[in-house]
Amino acid sequence: MRLDEEQQSTNIEDRRGYRVSPGLAGGGIGTLAIVLIALFFGVDPSVLFQSTTSVDTTPPPASRQADSNDEMRNFVSRVLGSTERTWGDIFRRSGRDYQAPKLVLFSGAVDSACGFARAASGPFYCPRDAKVYIDLSFYRELRERFKAPGDFAQAYVIAHEVGHHVQNQLGIMQQMMERQSPSNQRQANALSVRLELQADCLAGIWANTANRERKILEEGDIEEGLNAAAQIGDDRMQKRAQGYVVPDGFTHGTAEQRVRWFRRGLEGGELSRCNTFNAGQV
Repeated sequence: MRLDEEQQSTNIEDRRGYRVSPGLAGGGIGTLAIVLIALFFGVDPSVLFQSTTSVDTTPPPASRQADSNDEMRNFVSRVLGSTERTWGDIFRRSGRDYQAPKLVLFSGAVDSACGFARAASGPFYCPRDAKVYIDLSFYRELRERFKAPGDFAQAYVIAHEVGHHVQNQLGIMQQMMERQSPSNQRQANALSVRLELQADCLAGIWANTANRERKILEEGDIEEGLNAAAQIGDDRMQKRAQGYVVPDGFTHGTAEQRVRWFRRGLEGGELSRCNTFNAGQV
């Protein structure tokens, strides 16, 4: 990727090095709400919220703080800056104001407005505080465990989570939550799949627009992104984890679906092409 012309975002909140102390599992209505939010946004709640967690939010000593100039931090801040520029322009052209999300860097576990989350859950977006959360060690997993190397594969991860923020800004998330029935897990999963595939399509729109206007893509980048989308499809994730596939448990979409909708945004570049909720079959 060519990101030299992309400004680094100032919306980075670096919490790496904060101390996190797990406790005993909690319960009640608050926990149930967090679990439902997790299911809606395609996150496995058993991984996210295995326990209540106390977080010491005192900044770590300077000797333990991550270098603010480290390479990966600079990379994700430029990718975020690129999404801000792109979505800001798209929203302005439609007469809207785009409020950029914060990107929270953390290590191990983190406290969000949606609850306490562990790094094992992977990157996620919390609509309650409009923040994207990522432990940068996920990129090592993406490369080594999921066999999806490359800088554009890494950028796709950020762009997908920013896609959820765009959905939140457009009111799509709220509409979907109103349509959900907590007692119907199959319906909840089906809606989650459509939400996730739309976020893939929106990530494609960002790449299409940024490349058309600022030539950010290099040879092989698109293949890296499509491979990443495929490798984190539900069918491949389930097969990798348990050796078999349970379609009713899909929350993000199959490898084929994720590739197809990401490509749809990449090739079309128009919001109207990303309406997964009106598609008969996704």
